[in-house]
Amino acid sequence: MKKALQASKPKDRIIVALDVDSIEKAASLVGLLREHVGGFKIGLQLTLLMFSMSFAPIREDEALENFRKIRRFFSMFDRGQLFWDLKFHDIPQTIAGAAKSIQAMQVCMFNVHASAGIGGMRAAVANRSESLALAVTVLTSFEENNAHLIFGNPTKASVLQFARDAKYVGMDGIVCSPQELDLLGGEPELDSLLKVTLGIRDANAQPDDQKRTMTAAEAIVAGAHFLVIGRPITGAGDCVAAAKKFTTQIAGALEGKKAA
Repeated sequence: MKKALQASKPKDRIIVALDVDSIEKAASLVGLLREHVGGFKIGLQLTLLMFSMSFAPIREDEALENFRKIRRFFSMFDRGQLFWDLKFHDIPQTIAGAAKSIQAMQVCMFNVHASAGIGGMRAAVANRSESLALAVTVLTSFEENNAHLIFGNPTKASVLQFARDAKYVGMDGIVCSPQELDLLGGEPELDSLLKVTLGIRDANAQPDDQKRTMTAAEAIVAGAHFLVIGRPITGAGDCVAAAKKFTTQIAGALEGKKAA
């Protein structure tokens, strides 16, 4: 059976993005939040930080101590709750090798850019083992003109085509903005895909680099299975209170869906 984040409680729907600039900050967040959220996402920033901690031009004893910090960090949480977000985008053979390496670390999820094509996604599926392979559709930082320039289609059309391609090759789910969830929900053949969304913001949040956003409650109502939330939690003065606030919003949305 494949690994999967548990979604039995509203808090389990939250995956906290550990996009921070030190292993100490990442460890502190895991220590504070592991009882209040479902999982954690490690992206490019923290991945390269950990690599540099062990292989930067420093003394061997410093490198060994840094390596111990990394080991202690990973011992803090169940790796079956880890989403490794490196967005593979390469030729199929390279993606196959990357998928083999990442699933050997017993991660719950990893992702591949759907724009790597059918071959790239198929290579991920063939080598995912017990991990879940997700297809990244259109980045949440893209506005409409970005999608037109890069993919030649409007955002929603691009997301829908990428989702269909992901389903065709057997990917376990997709990563998309919450604004495409209603569209995807209207396609019954895509129901089995896990929908993981980013771009979760409070209704009164100041604009930032995330362009296609929704509130946590809106995303759950629209059909999201898991919400990746970074700065609204990790950048809050009280990250535990922020996580609990989102949990309350998710619980209310789930109750509303049951009553509907």
